[in-house]
Amino acid sequence: MKGSETTNEQGAVEKKVETVQYFSSAGKPQETKSVQVIHQIPQSNQKTSGSVLTGAAAAVVSTLESAKDAISRK
Repeated sequence: MKGSETTNEQGAVEKKVETVQYFSSAGKPQETKSVQVIHQIPQSNQKTSGSVLTGAAAAVVSTLESAKDAISRK
């Protein structure tokens, strides 16, 4: 894995890591794809608000519902 560290416009540290994503479908061989993951680390004086967590939870619910629909082929 390769990575780099920078500071974004909001002052948060961003760690970018190049890695490999593995995925497979039933009856098909495993596939790989090169991806870049970005971790954002806020400044220590920044506070996480409840709205950030609420938004993240809503995104997770939406993703899970989409996956469920894809699996059941709706």
